[in-house]
Amino acid sequence: MTDQHVNLIVNGEAQAVTVPSDAILVDVLREHLGLKGVRVGCRNGDCGTCTAYVDDDCVKTCLIFVGRADGQSVRTIESLGTVDDPSPVQQAFMECYSFQCGFCLPGMILSATTLLDRQPTPSDAEIRDTLSGNLCRCTGYENFVRGVRRASQIMQQGD
Repeated sequence: MTDQHVNLIVNGEAQAVTVPSDAILVDVLREHLGLKGVRVGCRNGDCGTCTAYVDDDCVKTCLIFVGRADGQSVRTIESLGTVDDPSPVQQAFMECYSFQCGFCLPGMILSATTLLDRQPTPSDAEIRDTLSGNLCRCTGYENFVRGVRRASQIMQQGD
């Protein structure tokens, strides 16, 4: 397998990596760039825990050869907020206990953020449809739906 040189803008910073040509984006983000918020789950696009934004599209990074992302902007969960200054979705998920073990949380938060950017006041059906690409093995989905509803309220209030 030959190596390839790939340039990415990751969470606002230029990054250059040399990786095998069959490298998958999730592995490059985690192993080469140290972004452990991107999780490795099923490796076939079913669980959504590897979700990140590539050029503002919410995608499952386990399905993307890193060469296809060459020159593009990648944002991970690490780009959203901090412990001291969480994003509205992160704040709402904490308030509504929208997680248990947290393994699925990055994908859930990024998917919810994408939904609320597109539809600020989604219906429960839209919330459930959006989150359906992310599997949670712990809690069920009611607290996630409550979290997205609460995030919508926070965003509407401008908090």
